[in-house]
Amino acid sequence: MATTTKKPEQPSNVVHKYLRAKKTFPHVWCSGCGIGIILGALIRAIDRLGLPKDDIAVLSGIGCSSRLPVYVDFNTLHTTHGRAIAFATGVKVAKPKLNVIVITGDGDCLAIGGNHFIHACRRNINITTILVNNHIYGMTGGQFSPTTPYTKRGSTAPYGNLEHPFDAAKLAIAAGASYVARGTVYHVGQLTRLIADGISNNGFSLIDALSNCHTYYGRWNKEGDPVKMIEWFKSHVVPAATADKMPPEKKEGKWLTGVLHQEDKPEYTENYARLRAELKKK
Repeated sequence: MATTTKKPEQPSNVVHKYLRAKKTFPHVWCSGCGIGIILGALIRAIDRLGLPKDDIAVLSGIGCSSRLPVYVDFNTLHTTHGRAIAFATGVKVAKPKLNVIVITGDGDCLAIGGNHFIHACRRNINITTILVNNHIYGMTGGQFSPTTPYTKRGSTAPYGNLEHPFDAAKLAIAAGASYVARGTVYHVGQLTRLIADGISNNGFSLIDALSNCHTYYGRWNKEGDPVKMIEWFKSHVVPAATADKMPPEKKEGKWLTGVLHQEDKPEYTENYARLRAELKKK
């Protein structure tokens, strides 16, 4: 009797398995935008973990990256500007068994949403935040953001940004997050692994995903087309695992990538459930 061998599922089929079939494509992002790469990395991370769709909630605020939940076939919530982590906190407390994932941009998360961000880190609530960090407000006209590098230009900084940027990863570590990592849209395999590890972490996880915005940041700062901007990440990152062994001059002007911080510490919703159980006994 003849037997058939099942062909391995193609990567494109993995992605399409998690997209909303009735959603109109193409998507709203500019051609060459790194957000589409991050979408693919998120989907592959979830597929790698084997998580059922109904066990996932993806939330976002306002911005280019915040349109991502519109396209994925999970429980999704598109909220107001800067409030995605606040809504996600409510979802996680109400439904602690859900894998809660926040998609946010550098302006959405660190400017109007900055207070929610640091306190979610402090609580160590089990939420995975993927920060699409393209150093600018992409949807609303190219204004400089909290991560726009010093002296770089934007529509509200035509002569150069005078403000020093946040390092989102250092901010998360200082505020108390238990898992902090950084990847880029060039290093897709690594980014997928970091997202999967962040979802698996029992506590607040930040994945600082460096991305390109050629439409605004690239144009204002003469950084070139999408290919050139994405390739820039290849030569401007240093693996965190080997950075300590490198001389300072080789690390100057470079981003550290990989897992930047990881620790075991109490998670908020577990502590909350424990307290409720104890109080009910009294």
